[in-house]
Amino acid sequence: MEMTVRLQVFEGPLDLLLHLLEKNKVNIYDIPIVEITNQYMEYIAEMKRQDLNVMSEFLVMAATLIDIKSRMLLPAPEKEEEEAQDPRAELVQQLLEYKMYKCMAFELRDRQMDAARALFKEPTIPPEVAEYEEPVNLEELVSGLTLAKLNAIFKSIMKKQEDKVDPVRSKFGNIEKEEVSLSDKMAYLEEYCKKHRYFSFRSLLLEQSGRMEVIVTFLAILELMKMGTIFISQEEIFDDIKIQSKIAA
Repeated sequence: MEMTVRLQVFEGPLDLLLHLLEKNKVNIYDIPIVEITNQYMEYIAEMKRQDLNVMSEFLVMAATLIDIKSRMLLPAPEKEEEEAQDPRAELVQQLLEYKMYKCMAFELRDRQMDAARALFKEPTIPPEVAEYEEPVNLEELVSGLTLAKLNAIFKSIMKKQEDKVDPVRSKFGNIEKEEVSLSDKMAYLEEYCKKHRYFSFRSLLLEQSGRMEVIVTFLAILELMKMGTIFISQEEIFDDIKIQSKIAA
């Protein structure tokens, strides 16, 4: 009678290796590579009916284990004994990193489960509490109040208002943003080019009313150059830039 063996599901070859190390209670920094490789190959034999795409990852790790096993069984040359590196070093580093990420995943899962059990209630105020207004006794409020006291209170309030005013900033005027559209400036330049076939870039900038208009005019010139509407030239460095229009009048 055939017996069916149900294997534990592993997320990858490193997961299987960690399982074997924990099962055998061995130090991850001193892996008994022969014993672990034999047990790993037994698991591979039982998993041969699984998906081939998944099995390929396990087979690659099996080849790595066999390679490490063979290198550890072969005697190292005498000259290289001191400089020889442990063949298991890279595998140990991979296992440590995988174990760290696996522990982090478990921690995040536990936090998610704890958060799912936490319920929060939106703050609500009963209508009778929200509508409550503390009664005010007007007679008690104005008792002993005279015109002289009212005048003193008024002057005190006005003095506080005056103290809040910054003597320097209060003299500043309102700074208004200049609204200059690039599309409008390009349309203006196209009309300008129809009337001026050849003109100076400097003279064009002198006709602008402010800094923002100068900047937008410069951007509009670049756009018209890219479109092939105008052509610019400069004879010497720092000389005035000459602009030639290609727009028909």
